[in-house]
Amino acid sequence: MGDMTTIQILMGVHKGEAFLPAQLQSLRHQTDADWQLLASDDSPDADSRTILNAFSQETHQDVQIIDGPKQGFSANYLHLLRKAETGFLALSDQDDVWLPEKIARGRAILSQVPANKPALYCARVQPWDGIKTLGQPFPPLRQPTGFANALIENVAVGNTILLNPAATALAKEMARRPLKLFAHDWWLYLLVSGVGGAVIHDNGPPVVMYRQHDANIVGDGRGIPSQIKRKRAVLEGAFAERISMNLDALDLTRDRLVPDNARLLDAFKTARQKHGFAKAWSMHRIGVYRQRALGTLGFLGAAALGRV
Repeated sequence: MGDMTTIQILMGVHKGEAFLPAQLQSLRHQTDADWQLLASDDSPDADSRTILNAFSQETHQDVQIIDGPKQGFSANYLHLLRKAETGFLALSDQDDVWLPEKIARGRAILSQVPANKPALYCARVQPWDGIKTLGQPFPPLRQPTGFANALIENVAVGNTILLNPAATALAKEMARRPLKLFAHDWWLYLLVSGVGGAVIHDNGPPVVMYRQHDANIVGDGRGIPSQIKRKRAVLEGAFAERISMNLDALDLTRDRLVPDNARLLDAFKTARQKHGFAKAWSMHRIGVYRQRALGTLGFLGAAALGRV
């Protein structure tokens, strides 16, 4: 590895034997075949490794398989970042299916960004159960991406992310710091936007068939049952805990934030210490936002209730 034009695909693996073959075949069907795969296997048994080894013998692309740290999915992706070479980089889950133009579309969009500017590409996905689609694709974004959005919402779906070489170098450097993350994709959105990089969301057709199953760590999150579950989690403090983890990670990368975003981070942390309506009003005044107005209102309501 190390070719600055080749896409390095980083795949975290944990007991993925039921789904890996379909995802690996979708890599072979990419219209842009200039890719290499680095898989980090966190599995307690050899089943996933056997599938990966067989795939490495079947494809012309370079496939490397390493042992994972066995500390959770985000720790596995940080491990991959530390092991990857600097160049274009893509993140892959083990259980989805990439549509054929995924790499080509991401590469074409990233190529429009100046080479010295960190850039993250992300896109829409189509929820899917392995046989049929489940509802509509994730909707296009309505608001710009940016640090004020990233502080309270992640729009960078991990299985769609591509980084340009400048963003990869940044992520590798920061991954060596003692981070503890809830979600590696949310952290990458915070990091790249925080340093003044470009975060480009592709509002075109979906690039991934996003498999939904009982073992999903995050999942689609739409529909009434999912929304009820999410609201209950907010009330029980899960969202506040995730925000705290993000802020701790940002403190460890503060030296790379542009001044405006460092000031916004401080204002957000100060607002978070307030209570009730004063807390919600302070959050509103500093300008953090979600992609939809109702989402922003819901966030401000949670802030007033002390759940942020």
